[in-house]
Amino acid sequence: MKHIYLLFLSFSLSYASFDMLDSFDAAFIQSVTDDKDKTLTYKGHISASKPQNALWSYKEPIQKDVFINSRQVTIVEPEIEQVIIRNINSSLDFFNMVKNAKEIKKGIYEAGFEGKIFTINTKENIIESISYIDEFENRVKILFFNQVQNKEINKDIFIPKYPLGFDVIRD
Repeated sequence: MKHIYLLFLSFSLSYASFDMLDSFDAAFIQSVTDDKDKTLTYKGHISASKPQNALWSYKEPIQKDVFINSRQVTIVEPEIEQVIIRNINSSLDFFNMVKNAKEIKKGIYEAGFEGKIFTINTKENIIESISYIDEFENRVKILFFNQVQNKEINKDIFIPKYPLGFDVIRD
């Protein structure tokens, strides 16, 4: 569950120093490196819109969609025909935390959340990457490509969709 919160936080962090940012759309490559320097790489696409809507669509090495809104995280895993629905604690104010991210160097910001430090790299006010250490001490880096900020995003894409025959697990 914390991994999903961190994904949401990772996207949310992209708002650091961007008061006028209302949406974010990009391809991404996420690498997760363990203490033995073994790396898993995921590729996909993110679309997100204020206040707290995001869709992380993982394409490689597995397909998975992670839908996030202010109340729930819904993970749809077609390969195992499973859906996990978890409620989000509404007391977590991601955007307020991000608003307080500090610029440590030109284009590099740091923000703290739940005892972790997130590093956000930007270029010309466009989010290039986000890095952090996860709850398992893995080094996580998310690189963004073909970023588009403040484009209109159809809100319907944030509504979880899955076949009725999938197993649904509610936490």
